[in-house]
Amino acid sequence: MKKYKIGSFSLFIFLSIFNMACSFNNTNKNTMDTATITTKDFGTFEGKRITEYTLTNVAGMQVGIINYGGILTKIITKDKAGDFGDVITGYDSLEGYLQKGNPYFGALIGRYANRLAKGTYTIDGITYHAALNNNGQSLHGGLKGFDKVVWDAVALPGDSSLQLSYKSIDGEEGYPGNLQVQVVYTLTANNSIKIEYTASSDKNTVINFTNHAYFNLSAGKSPNIYEHIVQLKADKYTPVDTSLIPTGALLDVKGTPMDFTTPKKVGQDIDKVTGGYDHNWVLNKGEGLAEIASVYEPNSGRYLTVATTEPGIQFYTGNFLTGNLTGTKKGIIYNKHYALTLETQHFPDSPNQPDFPSTLLKPGETYHQTTVFSFSTK
Repeated sequence: MKKYKIGSFSLFIFLSIFNMACSFNNTNKNTMDTATITTKDFGTFEGKRITEYTLTNVAGMQVGIINYGGILTKIITKDKAGDFGDVITGYDSLEGYLQKGNPYFGALIGRYANRLAKGTYTIDGITYHAALNNNGQSLHGGLKGFDKVVWDAVALPGDSSLQLSYKSIDGEEGYPGNLQVQVVYTLTANNSIKIEYTASSDKNTVINFTNHAYFNLSAGKSPNIYEHIVQLKADKYTPVDTSLIPTGALLDVKGTPMDFTTPKKVGQDIDKVTGGYDHNWVLNKGEGLAEIASVYEPNSGRYLTVATTEPGIQFYTGNFLTGNLTGTKKGIIYNKHYALTLETQHFPDSPNQPDFPSTLLKPGETYHQTTVFSFSTK
């Protein structure tokens, strides 16, 4: 075997190159180990710039948010094979979200999420009339709710949180009080999306906030959610009339198609429910944050859990999707039952239902709600 002598100069060059290579590798490793927020122009609305903010964590999960409607535009997460896919519905551009008939994809909902009967309610003996926009009812805040306004957006320190702020003026959409609202989206290192809502008002008012993301955990590989396995920690639900307004009763789910107390395929009983699931479940929980729902998609292995501080959840199976939306991501056709929502909330029509938990917010009080969507595989 031949032996080669390395001179001092050659050794110096070798060590220099080696150290440069190590430094380069360490730089790449540090970049990969750091959460980031990037921005992209997403058009304009009412003369205001709309920006898409993309939060990326150390695991490579991505969450997109635009300041129009506070909309979640994408949630890209791994399946059991390690492949990334987008698990929520949406559009390629702002025009999609602006189109008539957009069903609140990914949006922040307020002032009052869900339905108010005939848009009418009373506070301190004064009758108010919220804007009517759904078969004679007021739905999801009215004609121009929080889903259709431009929020002020600020990236918070740490490269993992985006704060959205909005002032809803007194009388907007038929609601009293100047309402200051903040919503903070946080993407955690362990693949959770935390949504924190805070609000205060200078008059007695009613509020109910949620996010309206539609999930299909197959990431577009399945045309419906029939094989998704859902569990809801709820022994009761609020039945509705033909206008989807709660009757005021709280009915037991046991022995009915509404029973998700143990994991069950969405498609197992959906045909037994007129139109599909679109109801509020009364959660088995006290005060504070608690895990109350889960969804599992067997083919991808994706598993979603939901925790909230709210007393109810609207489980909706995309009953009104018709396949006619344009500009959808990758041209996917969103037909009936393509996706499901898990809208953490107070109960629908609570201001008109004295036995439901109150949604009244008074001056000097601070409303706070937290919901966490956590993603994993199994």
